[in-house]
Amino acid sequence: MTTQPHHVDFELVQAAAHVARTRCRGDNHTMAAAARAQDGRIITAVNAYHFTGGPCAELVLVGAAAAQGAYELDTIVAVGDRDRGVVPPCGWCRQVLLDYFPALKVIVGKGDRTRTVPITDLLPESYIWADHQLEAE
Repeated sequence: MTTQPHHVDFELVQAAAHVARTRCRGDNHTMAAAARAQDGRIITAVNAYHFTGGPCAELVLVGAAAAQGAYELDTIVAVGDRDRGVVPPCGWCRQVLLDYFPALKVIVGKGDRTRTVPITDLLPESYIWADHQLEAE
């Protein structure tokens, strides 16, 4: 079920694009992410690519946000280096973002098709980790 798209936070897209342009150098850092915290701050990060895996920019951003005391994120976007534009989160990131921030909005799409959608739209019929944990008594 697709819901009505939300307003696109172009300031957030520009922040991620700036980081991708200025901080992504070489194969180790190819993606940048930016998120708006509930208090309005913009947090940015880059991926840490490694042949054994390595965290995507969105996951690095989750840790960077926590390190800055931003535990609630409103909207996130990822942008590729070399002017690749907005890149949707991979499946792993979608699941982690849903588990950490079930009300998160994600900016996806290219050009005039850029839109903001709830993370739940990117994982229909999704498994929500918190729903399957035993409650502490």
